[in-house]
Amino acid sequence: MRRFYLYSTLGCHLCEEAEAVLLPLLAHGGSEIEIIDIAEENLIERYGTRIPVLLNPSTGAELDWPFDAQLLQQWFLSPA
Repeated sequence: MRRFYLYSTLGCHLCEEAEAVLLPLLAHGGSEIEIIDIAEENLIERYGTRIPVLLNPSTGAELDWPFDAQLLQQWFLSPA
């Protein structure tokens, strides 16, 4: 199973939209998303103006918002 991280924070409406796009893709299995609150992890300086950001920790590749289901599908299928 491949693991990805979604950098987010409470009260971020764009982050909620990103989660809504991600959930249907996760229903098919094969990938796991861990949501990381940038405020709790002291990552505000790095991601504060960019969230939501999806990270593939295997490659270091980041995908900034906006993204849709089609772009996510391609990104998930890219080699790890």
